[in-house]
Amino acid sequence: MTDPHAPAQGAHWDRVYTEKRAEDVSWRQQEPTLSLKLIARTGVGLDAPIVDVGGGASTLVDHLLDRGYHDVSVLDIAAPGLDQAKARLGAKAERVEWLVHDVTTWRPARKRRLWHDRAVLHFLTEPAAQAAYAETLRVALESDGWAIIAGFAPGGPAKCSGLEIVQHDAASLSKLLGDAFQLMETHGEIHLTPWGAEQAFRYHLFSRKGPSAS
Repeated sequence: MTDPHAPAQGAHWDRVYTEKRAEDVSWRQQEPTLSLKLIARTGVGLDAPIVDVGGGASTLVDHLLDRGYHDVSVLDIAAPGLDQAKARLGAKAERVEWLVHDVTTWRPARKRRLWHDRAVLHFLTEPAAQAAYAETLRVALESDGWAIIAGFAPGGPAKCSGLEIVQHDAASLSKLLGDAFQLMETHGEIHLTPWGAEQAFRYHLFSRKGPSAS
């Protein structure tokens, strides 16, 4: 079972990216420093298949390409967000696999070595949708893969872009992902919005230690 609000969320994000430039959304990062640091910490090779879940118009893909990673996918429920990223990248966009999907129902044709999600899971407020997210992660990730999952930290904002969110911590994420995933690192970050407001984020790095789903 997936989140019954997913179609409404899809329309919401289509509208956000249609009405706003990527530079004007609250989650905008010119350089996703902590994400890049954690990706480097995993030690995955430049040929490792990487998926940025909910990447939208994020600049992470730019930085990954500039660092030489050459198997990068960006998944988002909102095609207009991906369109903004494609326009920004120009010819480089042809080096990226662009995927318009709801993460709770996505079933990839091939597995990835690294899963990056800066702020998708925290929008899944229903337990069934959270479980569906975890199942997608298990299906999508290689048996020796890595997952970076971030969102608003406990004590941080309770809403984003007008939507309710769930504040996860290491315990709640470990319970959701199950015994096949081992928490390796947790990091806090204070994100500054384009208008200078502070938002408390928390990043979690997991390694997969169990067999991948078939």
